[in-house]
Amino acid sequence: MGSYNDMTGDVVGNGIEIPAYDAGRAARRDEAVRAAVEQGLLGPGSPIVGLLDVTGIRESAAALRAAFDAVVAPGTPVLHAFAVKATPLVPVLRLLREEGIGAEVASPGELALARAAGVGPEATVLDSPAKTPAELREALALGIAVNADNPQELDRIDALMRSAASRSPLGIRVNPQVGGGSIGATSTATATSKFGVALRDEGAREWVVRAYQDRPWLTRLHAHTGSQGIPLSLLAQGVAAAYTLAEEINRRIGRRQIDTLDIGGGLPVNFASDATTPTYAQYARLLSEAVPGLFDGRYGLVTEFGRSLLAKHGTIVARVEYAKSAGGRPVAVTHAGVQVATRTVYAPGSWPLRIAAHDGKGRPKEGPAVVQDVAGPACFSGDLLAEGAALPLLEQGDFAAALDTGAYYFAHHYAYNSLARPGVYGFAPKDAGDGAGGIAFATVREPQSLDEIVAESGGAHASSLTTLRAPRSR
Repeated sequence: MGSYNDMTGDVVGNGIEIPAYDAGRAARRDEAVRAAVEQGLLGPGSPIVGLLDVTGIRESAAALRAAFDAVVAPGTPVLHAFAVKATPLVPVLRLLREEGIGAEVASPGELALARAAGVGPEATVLDSPAKTPAELREALALGIAVNADNPQELDRIDALMRSAASRSPLGIRVNPQVGGGSIGATSTATATSKFGVALRDEGAREWVVRAYQDRPWLTRLHAHTGSQGIPLSLLAQGVAAAYTLAEEINRRIGRRQIDTLDIGGGLPVNFASDATTPTYAQYARLLSEAVPGLFDGRYGLVTEFGRSLLAKHGTIVARVEYAKSAGGRPVAVTHAGVQVATRTVYAPGSWPLRIAAHDGKGRPKEGPAVVQDVAGPACFSGDLLAEGAALPLLEQGDFAAALDTGAYYFAHHYAYNSLARPGVYGFAPKDAGDGAGGIAFATVREPQSLDEIVAESGGAHASSLTTLRAPRSR
């Protein structure tokens, strides 16, 4: 493992001591892998699982709340809305709700998941670049906050507001066009991003101001600069642009019409070590310095963090089915590949994963580091979790753990080769008060069955195409 610059100037990695907070998480993870093997969640008959660290998730939620509580004026309304796209699992959303975190949704499916988890309308925000009239109508009827993406969408909201009043907080999403980061696909504030009103385009800023002048019910302003690969300084520039625009709009209207700023999420994750960096506290402090008026109590705040809340608390563990070699390089063929790590397999340079080696009993494997490939089960040569990774030699019956995969991995299945979705289990240390100790597991999502794969693939309509006949010529 090399070093990693977290884009705040600090370097973590080789030779750097991992804070106790992060070391505790790593120890829980290792214990959970061993317990999963001992309790039969992992083995020949169940060769892949996703594991979620419940303690770690709670700690991340608490760290987020504390970071902003430390900088906002007392009494400022703050909603932290988890970006459901990152880990769209109902038990996860319910856990976060219990920890004071709401939901940011971007589709009818994500809204349904949030509602199933018990997240109330007052703690839900709808963002999407392609909302249908039906989606908008439902959101306004429920009282869910909505950020309009573009002028045509605002026209639709106008019509809905004329037909029935709504208590939904409403705003416009703007693209501050401050630039992109190192990963283009996750940079949402470039000159040509598909999201929001492009603020620096000719006439766009004036259009936004007039939109608020004409609609007293527009009370929010939203901007989101990006996520992984975006430096903190660029995130702060995006927030500053939104704040400056809100100040201009309120000044020109002559009253504080915009009362809430939705600053999005986007905190990048360190995938190179167990260290959590950058932290929410670092980001909140940076914002308080870069945008001093943001936290003075005049504006309520909404955040939309996703990956940074969950990534480091998830692990995909897969059994090594075969160990072989090719061209002199060892290859461990596992059951985790493109179906769970799609981004990593197709764009490994942008989305590398750390792999931890465990023996057949689930214990961390010891031994000299050997350069090897960790391959998945799909039928193409690029299906690799890691290429040229240096770790103890993986052998048949061992387990490979893909670390930091709690967001955008096992919850976003890619059905290549009709590979089944793995089961997902949350874990936490047992109460040691009775002397038992150990790890307790709870089912988050059952492993997908073969019958479910057939059903999703049209099994109920097996003969539908054979009944179609071309018309006979006369």
